[in-house]
Amino acid sequence: MTPGAIRLAAGAAEQKSAEVTDWGARIAWVIGLLLFIAFVYWLMRQGWKWRGALQGNLPELPAAPGGLPEHRLVLTGRYHGSTTAGQWLDRIVAHGLGVRSRVELTLTDEGLEVVRPGATDFFVPAAQLRGARLDKGIAGKVLTEGGLLVVTWAHGDTLIDSGFRSDRAAEHAAWVEAVNHMNTSTTTEGAER
Repeated sequence: MTPGAIRLAAGAAEQKSAEVTDWGARIAWVIGLLLFIAFVYWLMRQGWKWRGALQGNLPELPAAPGGLPEHRLVLTGRYHGSTTAGQWLDRIVAHGLGVRSRVELTLTDEGLEVVRPGATDFFVPAAQLRGARLDKGIAGKVLTEGGLLVVTWAHGDTLIDSGFRSDRAAEHAAWVEAVNHMNTSTTTEGAER
């Protein structure tokens, strides 16, 4: 080895390599990112509470009366939320209607009983049912065409669409027919009186 090469090798060995990670800056970025995420979630929560306050004029949800007659249909599946009728993105959050959950629907001659574990149960009297249809989306949930059972009902002065998805989607058509038939019967009885 030449003397110049020896000096270069010795200089390189003495030279200390720069630190690869600046831990202080990295920790500051992580803390900043976590604070930003927490702020966004806080804003979302405030928006949810604000929407609930705007819908405060909605009356309390009726509970199912005791001793309901024998059921016509029963469905188990998912409750995907409720919206103002015809406005599939205008979610109603008052009284827990915005909470997605498992559901068991029971249709009787008295009305529609909605049992939701972990959320508020409610009952729609037969006179308040306005119809049912198959749709593809409600409250930000989009499924295949006809994959969602949407029941329209009146609550106070508000028409509401509630979306349900059965564990067995083939049941949807029978529900649409039964609810619409029930609505027609209720309308006819009211006109005769």
